[in-house]
Amino acid sequence: MAPLPSSLLAATGVILMALSVNGASYSKTDTIVGSDFYSAFNFENIPDPTHGRVNYVDGPTAQARNLTFASHDTFILRADHTNVLDPNGPGRDSVRIRSNKVFTSHVAVFNIRHMPEACASWPAVWETNESTWPNGGEIDILEGVNNQPPNAAVLHTNAGCTISGSRPMTGVSTGDNCDGDATGGAGCGVHVADDRSYGPAFNANGGGWYAVERTNEAIKVFFWPRDDPTVPSEVSGATTSSQIHTETWGTPSAAFPNTSCNIEEHFDEHNIIINLTLCGDWAGNVYQFSGCPSTCVDFVNNSPEGFVDAFFDFASITVFQ
Repeated sequence: MAPLPSSLLAATGVILMALSVNGASYSKTDTIVGSDFYSAFNFENIPDPTHGRVNYVDGPTAQARNLTFASHDTFILRADHTNVLDPNGPGRDSVRIRSNKVFTSHVAVFNIRHMPEACASWPAVWETNESTWPNGGEIDILEGVNNQPPNAAVLHTNAGCTISGSRPMTGVSTGDNCDGDATGGAGCGVHVADDRSYGPAFNANGGGWYAVERTNEAIKVFFWPRDDPTVPSEVSGATTSSQIHTETWGTPSAAFPNTSCNIEEHFDEHNIIINLTLCGDWAGNVYQFSGCPSTCVDFVNNSPEGFVDAFFDFASITVFQ
C-alpha cells in the first residue's frame, strides 16, 4: 500500500487532534445498584444545613424504619409517611447520603424511576465538597421544590465564576453569576426545557436518565425522559457499558463552559449527595405560591399521608472517568 501524502497526513493529524479535544471517551469505574448503595454511601445523621423540617437519620435507623430499601435492582430513599409530628419535636424522618468516593473530571449517569413527589418537598441529587462549601463549588443535577417543574440544574461557587458566551444547550438560563453570596443563594441556573424532568410528570412517565459531565472545559447536565427514543444506548445500558462517548449524546440540557469561570479553580473534589428535605430555605420560602395547603411546617407536621409518594427509586448510578 502506498504511503499517504504528507499533506493528507497533516490533515489527518489535525482531525485526530480535534477529536481528542472535542470527543470525550470515559471508562466505567463505579456501578452502584441495589444494596451497593449501602457500601457506596455514608448516611449523614446531621442537622439539615438548609433548615428544613426534617430529621436525617443514620443508616441502621433508615433501614429499621423502612426509609431505605434495596433489592437486586432497586434502591428506595424516602421520608416518613406514617407519623404525626410533635410541633416542638424533631422534624419528619428523612435521609441524606454522601458518596464515600470523590470525583473531579467524570461522568455520572443516574437511572431514576421515581423522585419524591409531595408538597413541602425539596429533593436533590448534587455534587459538592461539604468541608469547603461554597468555596469548593456545587453542581445541582436534579433539584426543585413543591412539585413545581421543571428541573433546575445549577452551579454555586464563591466570587469570580460567571457563565458567558455561547452556550449550546436546550434549557433556559436563569442567571449567569454563579456566586451564591451575590445572587442570594440562587447561583447560575438553567431550567430544563421539559416538564417531564421533575415532579409528578417525571414520575408519571416512569422517570428517566440524568447525567452530569464535568471537565476543566465545561460542566454539562443531560436529561432523557424514560420514553425518549433518542437516549443513547450507552446511557440506557450504563451498567453494562464499559465505555461512554459523550460527544455522541447530542445537545445537553444545561451547559456551563469555562469561558469566564475557571472550573479547576472553583470546583474541588466532589462527593455525590442525595437527600430529601422538607420546607427549609427554598421550599418553605416559596410554599405559599405553590398551591399547596396550610403552611409548609403545619403540612409536614400534620399530614403524613401527604408523603406517601415522597421517595426516590434509583435503578442505578454509574460513574465513568
